[in-house]
Amino acid sequence: MGLPYRAISATSLAAGYLISSGRILSWPQMGFLATFATAWTVQFSIWFIYTVFIYPSFFSPLRHLPGPDGNHWLLGQQGEIFRQPSGAPMLKWINSIPNDGLIRYKGLLNRERLLITSSKGLAEVLVTKNYDFEKPQNVRQSIGRILGVGVLLAEGDEHKVQRKNLMPAFAFRHVKDLYATFWRKGRECVQAMTKQILLDAVPEDKNTAVIEVGNWASRATLDIIGVAGLGRDFRAIENPNNELNQTYQNLFKPSRQAQILALLGQAIPPWFLNMLPIKRNDDVNSAARYIRATCRALIQEKKQKMANKERVDFDILSVALESGGFTDENLVDQLMTFLAAGHETTASSMTWAIYLLSKHQDVQTRLRAEIRERLPPIDGSIAGDSSTVSSIDVDRMPYLNAVCAEIIRYFAPVPLTLRLAAHDTSIQGQFVPKGTTIILSPWAVNKSEALWGPDASEFKPDRWIPRFDGDKSAAGGGAMSNFAYMTFLHGPRSCIGQAFAKAEFACLLASWIGRFSFELNNKEELDEANVKIKGGITSRPANGLYVRATLVEG
Repeated sequence: MGLPYRAISATSLAAGYLISSGRILSWPQMGFLATFATAWTVQFSIWFIYTVFIYPSFFSPLRHLPGPDGNHWLLGQQGEIFRQPSGAPMLKWINSIPNDGLIRYKGLLNRERLLITSSKGLAEVLVTKNYDFEKPQNVRQSIGRILGVGVLLAEGDEHKVQRKNLMPAFAFRHVKDLYATFWRKGRECVQAMTKQILLDAVPEDKNTAVIEVGNWASRATLDIIGVAGLGRDFRAIENPNNELNQTYQNLFKPSRQAQILALLGQAIPPWFLNMLPIKRNDDVNSAARYIRATCRALIQEKKQKMANKERVDFDILSVALESGGFTDENLVDQLMTFLAAGHETTASSMTWAIYLLSKHQDVQTRLRAEIRERLPPIDGSIAGDSSTVSSIDVDRMPYLNAVCAEIIRYFAPVPLTLRLAAHDTSIQGQFVPKGTTIILSPWAVNKSEALWGPDASEFKPDRWIPRFDGDKSAAGGGAMSNFAYMTFLHGPRSCIGQAFAKAEFACLLASWIGRFSFELNNKEELDEANVKIKGGITSRPANGLYVRATLVEG
């Protein structure tokens, strides 16, 4: 229930005019500004008391739904949410609060949030009634500066048109042809990492060095989205000081200031927060200018090639240009979306992959055996025919695909996403008023014991391996519903690059594990409770992930 600025201001203006003009004889005459300010303050106070204290407790149609205890009188559960990683409180609630698919909790100023926990509820929000629920305007305005208002943030008919025009670039037959590119870039990254490890080797072992995984993952995925998505090799792997990579590193680096702005954005208009003279805004504005300029240069370069009848690759940018459905500024927004989301999410997955495989050495050893048996060695010429990997090679590796699926189930790259009821609607027969915030939490749903069983919180790649011939349940990890796996969402708003991301992740992880053995440098992190996690759009270890990487011979 948003603040009715216009209604309050209009009635305050009317009161100021009537009272200051002396038209209401029985009312003490006051100046216009004093009358306006008084009327505005009184109305705001009444609205505030009603919406913050009275409505949620006595009149809300959602007030009878189950929710967590221990609400703060003004902040609800916001203190708990602020202190923990995104999605962590929802994971606790989904497995501890008895519910029929809906959990209601209070946020800042006791504003109601509706966490969807059941397959039926998720199906309604994401598929059957998906256009009843939109991304909140404050979210679009805040992250739109970084991601652009592309297919990820577009709504309604605009979203339908954009998705239709971009779908050919993500067709399965096209993604199949990209496996060789993914593998080539993975090999290039491994060779660069090998050189660095040999240079920084620890005294006791010339083949071992401590590396920070997240930076290597970001550089590799930025290069991959550049080549496969935009037709440009950014060469971030070979140059750790690459300006575009450094820009994204600074943008996505966990920041307390960014968290505070996100919190304030629930009560204060984003346009006002974006104008505040603080470091976070300066960083975002500077980064956005540089990224938009880079995207404009890519568009002009591609247009020039097309005008000169030069060979144009079948990448995202080429498909978007040939569709004719985008203006240049629309295209800039699309490229910003795919540059940021397309590399940061996979980089996050790679970081958590190395963390989990370092914790579970048996899984890492078994995976390496399959990779070395079925894929060509990393060493040698990158361009050599013997190093080529196809979609058939990777798709026929059951344990690799099981491990990848389990990693992004266990640590979904995007832990939480929001929707807003665009008008009065219902979920599972429960009336949901216009303006209600809907919480979709892959971190919670992906580990829901109601959907996955008692081992939901265990890292078990074997759940994706068929136990017997014709075991179809393994395709969904043994979960009770497709909607139990929320990593890429579902329906018309599901991740358009899902097949691209899965293939990229599998090839990159295979290249790394085939060449290196990883173990955590900080043994305390074997207990997940000791891993400090921060994040915004994605979540990663707050202080980076440092591991001991050892070259595996043979």
